[in-house]
Amino acid sequence: MLVALRFDVTKLYFSALAGLAACAVASSAGAQTAGDWVLARYKGGEHWYPGILKSTSGDRVTVAYDDGDRETLSLSQVRPYDWAIGGRVECNYQGGGKWYPGRIASLSGGSIGIKYDDGDSERTNTGRCRSQ
Repeated sequence: MLVALRFDVTKLYFSALAGLAACAVASSAGAQTAGDWVLARYKGGEHWYPGILKSTSGDRVTVAYDDGDRETLSLSQVRPYDWAIGGRVECNYQGGGKWYPGRIASLSGGSIGIKYDDGDSERTNTGRCRSQ
């Protein structure tokens, strides 16, 4: 017995696009949940700072940054924490207020080892570092 299948390609296409759009929105913050470590754009700036996602409400999230600051911001300004050994960051060298570029040499929880581009190294906390 032959069965004829007929479907509307246009409807299928737009249905697929809608599904992809929904996935893109969810993945902008990696479908993060409270307690996840994330990177967020503090005050909408250009750098990503590490913190813990404290709560979500619709497209708004509250982040407690590793340096002690806290803010509620748009989900689009949050992404999954992706720092790893060898990754590029800028850190506030010895807490002196000046940011220097380098690579992550070690990483353990909130502690980070940095090998700066100028040859200096230090172990500090993640609250003193940011990425682009």
